[in-house]
Amino acid sequence: MKLKLTFLSIAVTCFIQPIFAQNYMADFKALVAKDDTAAAFKILQAWQKTGINDPDFYIASYNYYAKKGLTEVLSLQKDQPAGQSFQLTDSTGKVAGYLGGGQTSYNLIYLNKGFEYIDTGIVKFPARLDMRFGKVYLLGKIENYKAFSEEIIKAVNYGQTIGFKWIWSGGKPVEDPENFMLSNIQTYIIQLNNAGDQNMDYIRDISLAILKYKPNNVVSLSDLSISYLTKKDYPRALEILLKAEKLAPHDYIVLNNIAYCYELQGNKPNALKYYQLVKQYGNDEAKASADKKIAKLNKK
Repeated sequence: MKLKLTFLSIAVTCFIQPIFAQNYMADFKALVAKDDTAAAFKILQAWQKTGINDPDFYIASYNYYAKKGLTEVLSLQKDQPAGQSFQLTDSTGKVAGYLGGGQTSYNLIYLNKGFEYIDTGIVKFPARLDMRFGKVYLLGKIENYKAFSEEIIKAVNYGQTIGFKWIWSGGKPVEDPENFMLSNIQTYIIQLNNAGDQNMDYIRDISLAILKYKPNNVVSLSDLSISYLTKKDYPRALEILLKAEKLAPHDYIVLNNIAYCYELQGNKPNALKYYQLVKQYGNDEAKASADKKIAKLNKK
């Protein structure tokens, strides 16, 4: 059974989008759009002479090296991949395979240069959450989940020192900054979960970092419990989930995970009890899933 994570659907642009800052940024963005990297690099060289205190200089430099460091390559596949692809046929006209994209290769020399620029920008402008999340995005893109998680934790730890009063592109304050940060972090938690159970320690560490400052954050409690459930530490997972239930007694994701935890422990009465609660408070999908679980348990 796939464990359930809470998804908060707040749309944000996770990768840094340059903002027009004087003519340098406008010219740089136009050249990048044309794939004129040579001219874009000349802009950065000129900008560097006067832009060391301009956050957009570090953002542009980071984006430049990120673009150079990431490439999408075509691959021959037996089954048709998602997105655009080319169908290949043999001499008899039968489909032999598909040529499609989607696989990303990367050049660490360029990427590390980009990370140097964004790290400098973060040191100079630590309240710029767009820089921090821009770095997190790229680390996730190259599946460096250790560094990915460490950067998220750094953002959480620094955020509490400024009351989570974050700044975004153009130096504008983020509206509802704490929830904005937490909502985006939850998308990263989901990314870690989808990438495999080997990332559960990272989910645990991020959740603990948030709970250090927000001990009653139900979403983080739920995430933390899943990291323990996956490792079959059912008593600890259940303890955390029951705390979450007290804080949010109608949260059907928490209720579902409690039911599943009881099910894994062989506690049929409590598993049935909580699946019934999922039916009471869940959405249509959750109710249908709970019905199936109840029917299965009643056959045992």
